[in-house]
Amino acid sequence: MEAGPQDAPLQCLIKRDKKNGTFYLYLALSPSFTDKGKFLLAARRYRRGAHTEYIISLDAEDLCQGSKAYVGKLRSNFLGTNFTIYDSQAPYEGAKPSNGRAGRRVASKQISPQVPAVNFEVGQVSYKFNLLKSRGPRRMMCSLTCPSSLSEKISTKKKVEEFSPVPGYTVLKNKAPRWHQHLECWCLNFHGRVTVASVKNFQVVATIDQSKPGGKGDEETVLLQFGKVGDDTFTMDFRQPLSAFQAFAICLTSFGTKLACE
Repeated sequence: MEAGPQDAPLQCLIKRDKKNGTFYLYLALSPSFTDKGKFLLAARRYRRGAHTEYIISLDAEDLCQGSKAYVGKLRSNFLGTNFTIYDSQAPYEGAKPSNGRAGRRVASKQISPQVPAVNFEVGQVSYKFNLLKSRGPRRMMCSLTCPSSLSEKISTKKKVEEFSPVPGYTVLKNKAPRWHQHLECWCLNFHGRVTVASVKNFQVVATIDQSKPGGKGDEETVLLQFGKVGDDTFTMDFRQPLSAFQAFAICLTSFGTKLACE
């Protein structure tokens, strides 16, 4: 749940199991795309009426909202173009739980008294409609709630004071690719980390620093990139201010057909 490194991205792999709609996130321990690496998180896709939900868990076998391994969930609208990210833990001190059925984990009778029955909304991901069916990749925007500064400890001879993180917001957008005349396709430089062309592939960059009125983010530094390297294998590389949970949730939004966006 902590933010990734600042200087270089953490390299991860996502393995997809189409049969049961399950996705597994691994920390890459070698440059090979075939090595699984260290398991981090798992997610399973469920259909909830007109909506789709991805339950995210620390346990690869126990993927239900009532589990102690439950981390959070991702919920989409009917078209699969707008997604809400929910965290099982408050993102900052004083955060209010989400209202309504979508924000609840499960009915109070179905969950252990030791496990909170609420979720906290921590992000939104939206894909722009392509009404004119113009050529090009999907366009997306992400708005995330996250601490704007990490907890600090100041040591003195008398005491150690702890300061709680201050809630902030990170706004991201997909990096615009360039049209390659010779290859006749849209291209992004994934530096060898993506090897298969796919509409799912993307890179996101910061857009606005809301702590500085009128300030703009660094639109060159890629904070998260996701892409295909095999039939059911994808790379996910992320850095600060994103956590593995946030990056994984954003990547999950790329799966599934979006007829209105491509």
